Amino acid sequence: TCDLAVAVDSARFGTPGVKIGLFCSTPMVAVSRSIGRKRALQMLLTGETIDAATAVEWGLVNEAVPADRLRARVDELAARIADASPLTLEIGKQAFYRQIDLPQDAAYREMAETMATNAVTCDAQEGMTAFLEKRAPQWQGK
Repeated sequence: TCDLAVAVDSARFGTPGVKIGLFCSTPMVAVSRSIGRKRALQMLLTGETIDAATAVEWGLVNEAVPADRLRARVDELAARIADASPLTLEIGKQAFYRQIDLPQDAAYREMAETMATNAVTCDAQEGMTAFLEKRAPQWQGK
């Protein structure tokens, strides 16, 4: 259910409930939305685990790194995200989840309005100005 996920390269992932008579119905929601029906059903029906490399390939996690690099990699991602306008991140994340399950034409209509609304925020104006002036933006969260 995480927006981004970084795993240790030795991690294994599974939905083993079927092996003890308990179908992993709740985990199924996030897993099936991340990796698709066929792959999710393979995990859910067999209870078998997948390794970190397969989890990356299937889109369950973004990347897998050595254990001694995990904290540094997570910190790197967090720092890159934190460099962006908090308002823009809020608008974008809400928009992403609003559009993801819409039919494509409806998603484009919805996102055109979102893009136009976002473009007139102070942070968007500051970001575009900073880009043109070749300087770092100074976000206001407005």
